[in-house]
Amino acid sequence: MGMYKEDSQFDVETELKEPSLYKVVLLNDDYTPMDFVVMILMTIFNKDQQAAEKIMMNVHQQGRGICGVYTFEVAETKVKLVEITAHNEKHPLRCIMEEA
Repeated sequence: MGMYKEDSQFDVETELKEPSLYKVVLLNDDYTPMDFVVMILMTIFNKDQQAAEKIMMNVHQQGRGICGVYTFEVAETKVKLVEITAHNEKHPLRCIMEEA
């Protein structure tokens, strides 16, 4: 009867890292209508009317409003959707992502 020897490849601990998260942030400007910002928040970020209005007021009063926190790919997609939608409607609304 022989002794069992562990395979060395299984001795190494694999560190599982949580994916980095990113905040998606709308930036204030003096031209984009508040109703358009609310519509963006409801359609792209799935916010209800009350939450969308609260974020829109943060954008208006504080110069920026956090729309949500997402993985890189989701955040990047949402930023692009905001930019395309705003551009198509001829609004200068800017949207950025920042590491959370």
